Amino acid sequence: MSGALLSAALAVLLWPGRSAVRGFRLSVVAGAVAPRRRRRPPFPVLAALGAGGIAAGAGTLLVVAIAAVSAYLGARAWAAGRARASVELRMKSLADGLGALAADLRSGRSMEASAHVAAQACADADLGRALARAVRVPGAGPSAGDPVLDGTLARISAAVVLSSRTGCSLAAVVGAIEDDLRARTGHRLELRSAVAGPRASAALLAGLPVLGLAMGSGVGADPWRVLTTTTTGQVLLVVGVGLEFAGLAWSRRLIDRALRT
Repeated sequence: MSGALLSAALAVLLWPGRSAVRGFRLSVVAGAVAPRRRRRPPFPVLAALGAGGIAAGAGTLLVVAIAAVSAYLGARAWAAGRARASVELRMKSLADGLGALAADLRSGRSMEASAHVAAQACADADLGRALARAVRVPGAGPSAGDPVLDGTLARISAAVVLSSRTGCSLAAVVGAIEDDLRARTGHRLELRSAVAGPRASAALLAGLPVLGLAMGSGVGADPWRVLTTTTTGQVLLVVGVGLEFAGLAWSRRLIDRALRT
């Protein structure tokens, strides 16, 4: 049973993500395979390998597999949280750039000079260049790697095209787009604050089994030996960890659904 669990754990760790599958499909459609480049393993895989190496001291494959999968899933959740926070920071950076662009256009400066100032106002250099490109070359189709940011840049490009064709005020349109982006950012922050309590409750409930093991060891029951050396204990350990993962996944799905509404 331990060998089967270890194989399942390796399958989870090596399962390709959506970006990898999408890249493979694009290479097949294009008719050519891009040259392989040496890349560092993603952080969740490194965390899983480290946790598995540390757990190897327990002497059972079951513990190694559970530790590796737990570390991998935990690292993925942490990386996803970092990615969401990065998107919010980039949204604020783009809003600052739009504010500078609108202010310069209202003052009568040229489009080129206003685009340069807007790029400098963005804390994210890549996003600043994308904003400047959207103003200078509106048909280039700028991309920022996020649907909200891409949509905002596309609206800026459309506003530039509309202004050049009809002569309408570009500053007013840019100001409206800035207000909308800041409203979106504020809404996301409010939602994150609203779900902070449920997130904390889920994390607390997830740590209760570990507390139970510690309390059992403190009174001399030695639950860890029972769970890792006996057949019944190993079955209970697998079922318990599976229910723990299912509960965390379900709570995360509910929170993510609330954040999307």
